[in-house]
Formats: sequence, structure tokens, C-alpha cells
Amino acid sequence: MDAIDRRILVELQTEGRLSITELAKRVQLSVSPCHRRVRALENAGVITGYRAHLDPLALGLHFSAIVFVTLSEVNERTVGAFETAVSDVVAITRAQRLFGDPDYLLYVVAADLRAFQRLYDARLATLPGVQRLTSTLVMKTVVDDRPVPL
Repeated sequence: MDAIDRRILVELQTEGRLSITELAKRVQLSVSPCHRRVRALENAGVITGYRAHLDPLALGLHFSAIVFVTLSEVNERTVGAFETAVSDVVAITRAQRLFGDPDYLLYVVAADLRAFQRLYDARLATLPGVQRLTSTLVMKTVVDDRPVPL
């Protein structure tokens, strides 16, 4: 990866809907070489996809929580069952396995506190292998979806 590839990535992280023509202009390449570089970055797995960023508040999701999960056992079967079940809970927008205690960090969105409580009781507390859940409410998001530094 050279300086031109990095410039391409900076531009696409900022504005993923750029046309190849506009991207080429911004990184000072002609269209064909720019297009080849973007495809090579996609094929190499550097660019993993494109998506729209949505505002949860505009969609009626006014409540955010972070849930810390400690499993009763940390073995292949329990971890696999837990991770499969977590993947099916659409209110979990991000799930990360951690070293140490707790075992997982879940980012959850809901319409309000009551909706979160229902989700917590009916889905989160019943996830396979859960020993303990600890949640904290998000007061304010300060940095969100920052581009990867290049």
C-alpha cells in the first residue's frame, strides 16, 4: 500500500459514495488506475464494504446501553453458542469479545428504557452461558464511527 492508496482510503472513509471519477480527481489519478486501485483494495480485504450511516435518534431509538457479559464457562461450546445467539439479537449493534473480565462488551439500542428492560429480561439475560450481565447507560456519544487513522 502506497501513499495514493492511503489517499483513496481517506477519501472513501469520509465519503463512501464518491464516484470513481470524483475519487480519481481528488487523489490526482486518471479514472482507470483509480478504479484498479479501489478494486485491488477491495480484493485484498482492506475495503470490506460500503454502507449508509443511520441516525438512531431519527429512527426512534432514543436509548443506548453498554452491556458487560461474563460467561459461566469460557470454552468452545459455550462461546460458540453465545456468539451465535448474540448475532440474532438485532438490537445489539456491536459485540466484542474481550480479554479478562468481563468476557464480552455489547452495544445495544432501544426505543426507550422500557424497551431496553424487556430486551434485557427476555433476550440478553437468557443468552446461552451468561453468568452475569452488568449494564451502563450511555449519556452522550462523543466520538462515533471515526475513520481509521492512515
